[in-house]
Amino acid sequence: MSTSDIFIGETIGTAVLILLGGGVCAAVTLKHSKARGAGWLAITFGWGFAVLTAAYLAGGVSGAHLNPAVTLGLAVEGGTEWADVPVYLGSQLLGAMIGAVLVWITYYGQFRAHLTDPEIVGTPPAPGDSGPGPVLGIFSTAPEIRNAVQNVTTEVIATVVLVLAILTQGLNDEGNGLGVLGALITALVVVGIGLSLGGPTGYAINPVRDLGPRIVHALLPLPHKGGSDWSYAWVPVVGPLIGGVLAGGIYNIAFT
Repeated sequence: MSTSDIFIGETIGTAVLILLGGGVCAAVTLKHSKARGAGWLAITFGWGFAVLTAAYLAGGVSGAHLNPAVTLGLAVEGGTEWADVPVYLGSQLLGAMIGAVLVWITYYGQFRAHLTDPEIVGTPPAPGDSGPGPVLGIFSTAPEIRNAVQNVTTEVIATVVLVLAILTQGLNDEGNGLGVLGALITALVVVGIGLSLGGPTGYAINPVRDLGPRIVHALLPLPHKGGSDWSYAWVPVVGPLIGGVLAGGIYNIAFT
């Protein structure tokens, strides 16, 4: 597939992934949203459907990696050329940022109402406050208990599950892959990871899913938005990247 195919498919696919995934987080979080308070089940299934939609949309164009961890896993496994990796990663980051901006546009009124409500904001964050702001969870992940080793390990384990599930698709079908059915299986795997392994860190399992929207959070003109928690931002990037490489290695050792 050509460089332009990769760029177009990964940019649009990742934008849709973040639009729908970030959208369910906004729907559950923001005041004056009809889905406010719908809870963790809504978030996990919302992200699963986001993966399903984005993978189906981009699969025939770029292969629908939509995730640097998947791209690295496929490169280690041998299914993706290393020369194509930078194009995949750059397109995914761009798409993630576009998707986050679209979430803000879609919920513009709710963002303003939420961030100007004294019951929500309380005392406005001090200038220069770098801690998590009141809507940062819509854009990126955060741990329930801050322990760098545990948080990274959690992301590594969850990402290994995801990438291995993708790499092993079609092994029972003479290695031909599962086609459209693969997108559904991947989406269900993401739901399962969210339900089972998402509790400690919010299961980024995708570096650009966290980094792209976090950059957008830092740039958007949101009143009283607080900090973007950059001290934690490396964890949902490094953990999934390690997990993707490990999954590729495990696949080569155990499944080939």
